[in-house]
Amino acid sequence: MDIKDYMTRIGKQAREAAAVMAKADTATKNRALIYIAEAIRRETSALREANQKDLASAREKGLESALLDRLTLSDKAIETMATGLEQIAALADPIGAISGLKLQPSGIQVGQMRVPLGVIGIIYEARPNVTVDAAGLCIKSGNATILRGGSEAIICNRVLAGLVKEGLQRAGLPESAVQVVETTDRAAVGELITMPEYVDIIVPRGGKGLIARLMQESKIPMIKHLDGICHVYIDDEADPKKALDICFNAKCQRYGTCNTMETLLVADGVADIILPELAKLYETEKVELRCDERSYTILDGYPYRAKAVEEDWSTEYLAPVLAVRVVSDVDEAITHINTYSSKHTDSIVTENYTKSLQFLREVDSSSVMVNASTRFADGFEYGLGAEIGISNDKLHARGPVGLDGLTSLKYVVLGHGEVRR
Repeated sequence: MDIKDYMTRIGKQAREAAAVMAKADTATKNRALIYIAEAIRRETSALREANQKDLASAREKGLESALLDRLTLSDKAIETMATGLEQIAALADPIGAISGLKLQPSGIQVGQMRVPLGVIGIIYEARPNVTVDAAGLCIKSGNATILRGGSEAIICNRVLAGLVKEGLQRAGLPESAVQVVETTDRAAVGELITMPEYVDIIVPRGGKGLIARLMQESKIPMIKHLDGICHVYIDDEADPKKALDICFNAKCQRYGTCNTMETLLVADGVADIILPELAKLYETEKVELRCDERSYTILDGYPYRAKAVEEDWSTEYLAPVLAVRVVSDVDEAITHINTYSSKHTDSIVTENYTKSLQFLREVDSSSVMVNASTRFADGFEYGLGAEIGISNDKLHARGPVGLDGLTSLKYVVLGHGEVRR
């Protein structure tokens, strides 16, 4: 296979399909989503079988547990994919909506209309559910998409690609509106990110190394985040039960996700009380705690403790490892977060309204929470139906990227024959 010719052909097909998708009406796009959801439920067994083959191959290659976790498709995960498509279908269609229409002294009315971005290239590792989430969001937002999943999920992704094409065809939309790159050759990624004539935006979802490479080589704008160094700060006015529940869930519900807590900050006034109680919970999951001097002393006797080094405050572990630091107050917590956070998701546990507002205002992250687990930083949980990724950039889209994040605004002017004088 000539990779350059293959990717050019895909790019041309995507550009042609994007013109059709931009004109598609809401009912047609929704029908495609429902048809894909029906096909996914019908082929649950086939998807599980394909996923098991991918998992077996991944284990042979020695993939780490975090990637295996992301790769695994349970029956529940398959149903979530189908449900996500139905949620997207139920959402309002942003395309064509005009907002901010204002009458100017000249007599013209000026507003903004939401339009598709065009062709979106999505590069991701392991997670086969991204294939469906991305396809669904791009269809509803009137875009075409080129999906380049990781080689570890190629068998499952091929099955999903067939189901997506089936749904598009049944709805009367071009099959090439969603294309899964069939080759696992890494050169395909290099071609995809250097085709600005065919691709309008790149969305990378993967490890820090992949995204760092794309940032250096891409000729196309990106919606991205490098890593998820998420914090929870337990304030000295926190409800102890909420603190225990939130901090255990934020770390232990799943280790291999970008919204998992990687650093715990605890106010000095409650550290002696709350840390031993949390340690009892973490010990059940054998979580290693990388402690500053104060927390190391408090947790004397904890079997999985170690002294933190500077690198721990800026590490995304994706494993049962947690950095722990005792801080004097909310101001020190905010300073620590803004210094070491990857600007993904950070949360405060407190019953003090003033501190809550301060935390929300001053923490410079894409999602900032009060009395909630960082694990909620997700398009599905935010009611977006699904997400194409999470962005910690400050331009265009920030946080979980749903339908609106896959659109742009253009100015529209309504006149009545006015001329400028």
